[in-house]
Amino acid sequence: MKVILLQDVKSLGKKDTIVNVSDGYARNFLFPKSLAVEATDNKLKEIDDKKKSEQNRKNKELQAAKELADKLSKVEVNIKTKAGENGKLFGSITSKDIADAIKAQNKIDVDKKKVVLSDPIKSAGTYQVEVKVYPEVSAKVTVKITGE
Repeated sequence: MKVILLQDVKSLGKKDTIVNVSDGYARNFLFPKSLAVEATDNKLKEIDDKKKSEQNRKNKELQAAKELADKLSKVEVNIKTKAGENGKLFGSITSKDIADAIKAQNKIDVDKKKVVLSDPIKSAGTYQVEVKVYPEVSAKVTVKITGE
């Protein structure tokens, strides 16, 4: 009997997949626990429509992320902070500081967790900082740090 899984079932498959199981297993275990429904034409069409709409939503999100990455790659952020001799900063510039500066200067909201810094910036200068906008979509932002 062909059934459509409503939830992930260990050793059987993931949600919304069509699997072939014995009649007894379906009637006595999967159906009573609401883990699966019988694979009828209407249900198959419903699953197909759901997958298409999910794919369309992901494509729109990806397109929006690419547009945002395009905007961010043209952005130059200036951060002024106190510095000692030789351009060494008092304190450091973190991903939160960069995200706040992007929001304040360009009105683009970026989550601080999306700003990729291996170590906090501790000296004045110009840096290329990566901002992960979406999985597999990132942009390089120019950050100019000046000491006072």
